[in-house]
Amino acid sequence: MKEMLILVDTHDNERGSGEKTEVHRKGELHRAFSIVIFSAEGKMLIQKRAKGKYHSGGQWSNACCGHPRLGEDIEKAAHRRLREELGFDCGLRGIFQFVYKARLDGGITEYEYDHTFIGTYYGKMKSDPREVEDLKWIRMDTLTSEIRRHPQNYTPWFEIICMELNLRPNSWPSSRS
Repeated sequence: MKEMLILVDTHDNERGSGEKTEVHRKGELHRAFSIVIFSAEGKMLIQKRAKGKYHSGGQWSNACCGHPRLGEDIEKAAHRRLREELGFDCGLRGIFQFVYKARLDGGITEYEYDHTFIGTYYGKMKSDPREVEDLKWIRMDTLTSEIRRHPQNYTPWFEIICMELNLRPNSWPSSRS
């Protein structure tokens, strides 16, 4: 069964649906979400996307991201994807939304209205190897420095998320190192 995406306008109002591959080839604006996970010590969990992903394989990104299914609540979709991709779930809260457009490898254009969620977790994980090549915990200051030095190693949406998080330190978990 083909995955369908929710097409939206720049205010996140639904305007229809489209098949995932076609939506990305045409560069149509669609609803998505990103999940940022911190440990109790304030380190961020980042993932290296599996090389076999249809785009951005081998690049580092936020803990998890995805698209809600047709008729699915965005926060429920975020919890579903967290369990599917990383094998755990935790409390999440929405912290900001943004729209971005990026041309990627393979003739793909990501044009997303992204809902960003944040949570705290530090426990067992069982990542899906079809999705995730590697995981690591990293301090925000180290990550910010790495993104500045080697932006090609990170997904375009993750750079935006990190920039926003640095502008909104009060949205982070309370204990940071």
